[in-house]
Amino acid sequence: MSLLIDLVLLAMLALTALRIIFLKDLFAVVMLFGIYSFLSALIFVNLDAVDVAFTEAAVGAGISTVLMLVTLALTGRNEKECARSSLLPLVVVCVTGAVLVYGTLDMPPFGHADNPVHEHVAPRYIHDSPQEVGLPNMVTSVLASYRGFDTLGETVVVFAALIGVLALLGVRREENSPTPESGLKSHQVLHVVAKLIIPLIILFALYVQFHGDFGPGGGFQAGVIAAAAFILYALVFGLPNAFAVVSPKFLQVMASLGVLLYASVGLYSMAKGGQFLDYNRLAANPIDGQHYGIIIIELGVGITVFAVMLSIFYAFSSQVARLNIR
Repeated sequence: MSLLIDLVLLAMLALTALRIIFLKDLFAVVMLFGIYSFLSALIFVNLDAVDVAFTEAAVGAGISTVLMLVTLALTGRNEKECARSSLLPLVVVCVTGAVLVYGTLDMPPFGHADNPVHEHVAPRYIHDSPQEVGLPNMVTSVLASYRGFDTLGETVVVFAALIGVLALLGVRREENSPTPESGLKSHQVLHVVAKLIIPLIILFALYVQFHGDFGPGGGFQAGVIAAAAFILYALVFGLPNAFAVVSPKFLQVMASLGVLLYASVGLYSMAKGGQFLDYNRLAANPIDGQHYGIIIIELGVGITVFAVMLSIFYAFSSQVARLNIR
């Protein structure tokens, strides 16, 4: 049954991708990209990779779709016709695909018990993480403890993305300009529903943030969910009101503080005589130190991701508002 579900979802992914290639309406393409991400999340769930599915649904089908829609407001809905021949790019893609397929022929069978990953790495985490880290969620143990330095790098990459967007676009907030209100201002039903849903979304984000040690979740997912709540607020009540609630300057400071909070755990562990991000040095009991370290660094990740996602939305939306004023 599981194999049948995988085949059906894979077929739907392939059909969605093919449709995206031939569509010229970019709005429809963005919608199909969201569907593609949602189907990918379903595949991850069927493979028991719930944490990955959580991230794919929140980022791929959620925030990314909103950001691409805002981008369309700046660039236009219809794809421009290309005057050049597409034969050469098609040949390059086909050759590259053929090389990649050829390279997979030497790979071990998918899911086979004798695969190298199941002989060395996975058993190490499965058997030793309960004693060394003490968390029920093994994914959090791997990402936040064993691969804590890699996760710090991912957080820095997210922060670097914010720097790039602000360098290119910035957040335009012209106090003396008649900034247009949200197009949803007259929809009272949406106002009432948003006022009910937004607090629940924020509450769920806090649950995901601090329950990641015991179940699917963590800083990345929580930060995106919290940002989605404020993006919904901006869409329904207008960008000026969102600026009044959470200002762009405050978000830039929070993005920096999140990265610094993460890195400070590593520096503190070094000051206590350990290695960088050695959580065992944070408390007399190593297991307690692991818990403290993971909670703090996950909080830093959540703060950074929330601030970056909302700041990027502000940057794109403020550009759209500026065009509407003109």
